[in-house]
Amino acid sequence: MKKIIFFYITIISLASFKGNAQDSKFYVTDKISDKYAYIDVIKTYERIAEKGYKSVDLFKKLGDSYYSNADFDKAAKWYCELFALSIDLEPEYYNQYAKCLLFIGQNDSANEILEKLKQKSGVIQEKKNRK
Repeated sequence: MKKIIFFYITIISLASFKGNAQDSKFYVTDKISDKYAYIDVIKTYERIAEKGYKSVDLFKKLGDSYYSNADFDKAAKWYCELFALSIDLEPEYYNQYAKCLLFIGQNDSANEILEKLKQKSGVIQEKKNRK
């Protein structure tokens, strides 16, 4: 009786282990393919920007991509291009640009960006108070 119970437990354990192993392999493969696609997109966006195409959306995507990868030097470059096109941006872009500038040692420029963010926040707050 003990041998039969041991036999069933062993079979169930092996079946569940094999099922979990297959799922994890699929997950790892899926993650790797996403990473490669993400890198190709960044390179494509850079080639488009190098050819002279300028767009707020393009510079946002490039800056965000490098910011999320902690490449603050390149992120600051693209955020600089973004702010050259438009200053009517969401507050998160001011904050991220200032952080990038702080990380690369441009403290004065970072303080200027933060000051612009404060001014923008004040204007938004005044509009809300008027309503």
